[in-house]
Amino acid sequence: MIKKVGRSACTSILIGKKATIDQSIIIGRNEDCKTAWPKHLAFNQHQVKINNIFKSKANKFTIDLPNEIFSYSSTPEWTDQYGLFEEDGFNEYHVAMSATESAYANERVLACDPFNEETGILEEAMITVVLPYIKTARDGIKRLGNIVETHGAAEANGILFADKNEAWYMEIGSGHHWVAQRIPDDSYAVVANQLSIQIIDFNDADNFMYSNNINQFVIDHNLWPQDKPFDFRRIFGTHDDSDLTYNTPRVWIGQKILTPSVSNQPQSFELPFIQKPDHPISIEDAQRVLSDHYNGTPYDLTKAKNVNNSTFRPISIATTQESHLLQLKDQNMTQWLALGIASQSVYIPFYPQGTIVPNLFKYGKKRILCQLSILGI
Repeated sequence: MIKKVGRSACTSILIGKKATIDQSIIIGRNEDCKTAWPKHLAFNQHQVKINNIFKSKANKFTIDLPNEIFSYSSTPEWTDQYGLFEEDGFNEYHVAMSATESAYANERVLACDPFNEETGILEEAMITVVLPYIKTARDGIKRLGNIVETHGAAEANGILFADKNEAWYMEIGSGHHWVAQRIPDDSYAVVANQLSIQIIDFNDADNFMYSNNINQFVIDHNLWPQDKPFDFRRIFGTHDDSDLTYNTPRVWIGQKILTPSVSNQPQSFELPFIQKPDHPISIEDAQRVLSDHYNGTPYDLTKAKNVNNSTFRPISIATTQESHLLQLKDQNMTQWLALGIASQSVYIPFYPQGTIVPNLFKYGKKRILCQLSILGI
């Protein structure tokens, strides 16, 4: 078995409340890593733990945590030998979090602020040390941002947050620097393994958050002209040939599904981070995006000519462990979970307000993922 550090294959979606058919907020992601690596659903109860210290099994990251642990749901690994990787869930304060969308920073930035791979925070730890300790989406960004600034980050990542009022996307672009953008209520975002947030408005605290002195860091190291808008994607991200076959086509197809009126190219570095849908988005539409393999396009992987000669990496792939959509409306929260490959599985709604996980979704040989595997899922 391999260490599950440094993933390179997830796809995320975030949808504002005025962009959906029922005014709910939706965030979700395909968790991609490797085949036959099962997950299970967990409801973790509220507790008080004295001397609450987290020690990662994926690297040497360690952090002291608050004694009070809010109840939360999660989808951990079948084994914690290489770390927890709890990945997604809600807490008792109706905050949703999904972590992470793996990404990459460019060499210019990392030469100035390298990742702390030995003791910095990894994807493996993020849900565990953040979600049970926050009361709003903004609290989550502040908490994780503080951890990145004080302990360092071990890798580039995108993190999804939401509460009943708003959805946010946060990106870690170097060892100690990060940004976050609020998803406009009438819009959505599709993200695919690239740093994606574009222009940061440092005067708009309602819609942007960022690490301490990030602008000065960029100026001091001559990473971007001072007279140009601060374009996080351009300054911190990557723009190479592999992005044009592995990453940008997934954003393109997601936007093509939800905004077919806009004509873009799959191999483009200029696809917008924020897009408006042509029609209100349903939970089934979001599931359709996370289940896509270029259906109905010249790149459709079900077409004979593409079976052994695929041009682009699709959203739904064989290494998807689980796909989730976290939906919030008022005081209601629904965790839609599809175990295995999204395009061949089924999204089942769970209600984290409960306390009991159905036996089929617990860890064990009789769990539903084993049954789905028999069916080829």
